[in-house]
Amino acid sequence: MNPEQWLAQYDETLQRTAASAQKAEKALREVGGSATSADGDVTVRVSAAGVTTDLVLRPGVRELEPEQLARVILEVTRQAQRDAGARVVAAMEELVGDSSALDVVKSFLPQGYSGDAADGPVAAKPRAKRSDDDYFDNPPEVVH
Repeated sequence: MNPEQWLAQYDETLQRTAASAQKAEKALREVGGSATSADGDVTVRVSAAGVTTDLVLRPGVRELEPEQLARVILEVTRQAQRDAGARVVAAMEELVGDSSALDVVKSFLPQGYSGDAADGPVAAKPRAKRSDDDYFDNPPEVVH
């Protein structure tokens, strides 16, 4: 292959990659999630990143104790985040298929959404117990 052909193919590859990146960016900007409590009194909308973008409280919430209302808001927010995660996975799956790139996307989703039927939070792995001597002989790395 001569250098001009190689350069033309390389340029084509770069253009396809740039187009895919723009398509992914657009898809993720438009994706979000929402959820409403069972009684319909609390609705939460979140962005693709799981950030709350809207919170609607209807008159029925006045009957709830503050702690109970807080729990309802947090649970509905988690449901909206899982909904956003499912939508992000669906949008990215169309672009990259079932690939390692999709696995990376899933690893950054809120609430540990895995993109499959087990859409609840992923349990944290327990830390290995270390003796004090081992800790001070080999302290953990602190990254800022």
